[in-house]
Amino acid sequence: MALKRRNKAEAGFNMSSMTDIVFLLLIFFMLTSTVVHPSAIKLLLPQGKSQTSAKPLVRVIIDKDLNHYVAANKDKERLVQLEEIEPFLQQQVLAEPDMYVALYADETVPHGEVVKILNIANVNKFKLVIATRPK
Repeated sequence: MALKRRNKAEAGFNMSSMTDIVFLLLIFFMLTSTVVHPSAIKLLLPQGKSQTSAKPLVRVIIDKDLNHYVAANKDKERLVQLEEIEPFLQQQVLAEPDMYVALYADETVPHGEVVKILNIANVNKFKLVIATRPK
């Protein structure tokens, strides 16, 4: 006597659970990508307690009267125009490729003046340090 099966199992694959997982992952990545904000200008901020200056520094100074000064290593500061800063820094980086630019700006200097120096450093890929005073 031959026994026949009444229930046959289907050999298909149900994709509804897979599409649920894909949509959940899509929502997760869309939400987390809005949290990340890349900064346009990269800054290397110095430590407050210890100062380590293993690399040569070139100083760019902006005083409260918006006068710009530049100095290489331990040289004396000299007064320059804003247009002269970029060629000066490019000349210094030829002599020392691992040069850091230290920006000393008075606290009363408008934000726009500081951004001009930051843009010069960003365009030329200089490593920039913003000098601060200890509390």
